[in-house]
Amino acid sequence: MPVKRPLVGRPVVPVERVGPPPHVAREQALIRRPWVWPALLTLVIALTGMSRAQLWRDELATWSAATRPVGDLARLAGTIDAATGPYYLLMHGWVALFGDSTIALRLPSVLAMAGAAAVTARLGERLVDARTGLLAGLLFAVLPGTSRYAQEARPYALATLLAVLATLLLVEALRRPSWPRWGGYAAAVAALGLIHLIALTLLAAHAVAVLLVQWRGPTSIGLPAGRDWSGPARLWRWLVALLPALVLVTPLVLAARAQRSRQLDWVDLARLTDLPALPGGVTQSGAVGGLLLGLAALGAARLGRRALLPGACVLLPVALVFAAGLVVPLWVPRYLVFTVPFGCLLAGAALAGVRLAPALAVVVLAGLLGAPDQAALRHTHEWPRTATVDYRGAARVIADHQQSGDAIVFSPRDSWLFLDLGIAYRLGSREPRDVLVVRDQRQRADLWAGECDRPAECLAGVRRVWLVVAGRRNDPLATVRGAKGAALRDGFTVQQVWPRPGLTVALLTR
Repeated sequence: MPVKRPLVGRPVVPVERVGPPPHVAREQALIRRPWVWPALLTLVIALTGMSRAQLWRDELATWSAATRPVGDLARLAGTIDAATGPYYLLMHGWVALFGDSTIALRLPSVLAMAGAAAVTARLGERLVDARTGLLAGLLFAVLPGTSRYAQEARPYALATLLAVLATLLLVEALRRPSWPRWGGYAAAVAALGLIHLIALTLLAAHAVAVLLVQWRGPTSIGLPAGRDWSGPARLWRWLVALLPALVLVTPLVLAARAQRSRQLDWVDLARLTDLPALPGGVTQSGAVGGLLLGLAALGAARLGRRALLPGACVLLPVALVFAAGLVVPLWVPRYLVFTVPFGCLLAGAALAGVRLAPALAVVVLAGLLGAPDQAALRHTHEWPRTATVDYRGAARVIADHQQSGDAIVFSPRDSWLFLDLGIAYRLGSREPRDVLVVRDQRQRADLWAGECDRPAECLAGVRRVWLVVAGRRNDPLATVRGAKGAALRDGFTVQQVWPRPGLTVALLTR
């Protein structure tokens, strides 16, 4: 039998492992699912200190509406705030399940912003590449404005999510047209209109994209052409997809138009000087807004035609709302928060032009620039940040010193500060009797209660009155106007005053 000879003297050739360099492998692992990290980062940042700032006036309106029976909620929409009615209905169901604590009221917005960060990353991946999507989502997550509206019980976070989702679904329907994809887009647009009417200005950008694809093909907006384009999108399919939104939103538009003079009586007409302040307004930081604007401009230049859709999703809503705001009082920066993810997508494209490490360093820089504003917005949601209204402190004073039979009076009663709602939210059933009210908010189908015409008669038999007035006042009783002020001054004297940020509490006795 043959004898095997040992392999003596033969050189041993080492086997090299084939694979990417370590830094490339780490990057590939990071961008494999680019939507995960922005969503997690948004959750971490937004959940941090989410209940530290107390509910402010707009959130108190949400609480007042969401805690009413559905019938009363429908009557409220017929009186004021019809445009926000669907959001109030959504929050009514949420409150029924999870309660009305500050955390419970704000949690839907936190989840919506986390979803918006994830969908922004997904949209960036679809339009450009995974790295662009990742950086766009991460940049969106660290913006102070993202935390600000994630920590607010108002519809802006949901509108932001739906705006990006509708755009992503449009891209999918344009890439591979089918009725199920157009159906998903139709549902997203209808929901967007129900949650935030002004966000429907986004459809102007969608119209531009659809028309260009219809006439010049998918490459006109930077989308790839190929077998997926065997059934090209048709303009009429897009128009049909808008029909559900048209049917559902038209009644809201008509009701909101009739209520505009009352709903927006605090808004001024737009001015050209308002435009430079918009980036800082929507991001809640002038420094971060300027950085985002610069990066977005660089990203648009780098992307070329691929920047058309996200660029239009920023510029056209801003232009339309500003133009309308020149004629009717409509220009409020937070109404345009839904455009921020598209600006982040363009900025992410600029950062994607360098290696991942320096790109992430810019994201960290944006977070550091916004850190002071992140801390400030967790102190108060009022603007300026020094304009805190301390409903919690006022309620604590009353709870610590009240006696059986005490009454409470507010001045002014019909302001947007909602002094009565702020105290009622904190004290609940422990609140002293609101002695001047003859019809409360629910009975009036309004956000304000109605008071009696003869205050002196309504105050008869009351021994002690808690007076809550807006602003810090040395003589709060002197600030109450009309018959209410006269009745209080004739029948009571000030026993003690507790000044609090944004308001003053006084104890009056006979």
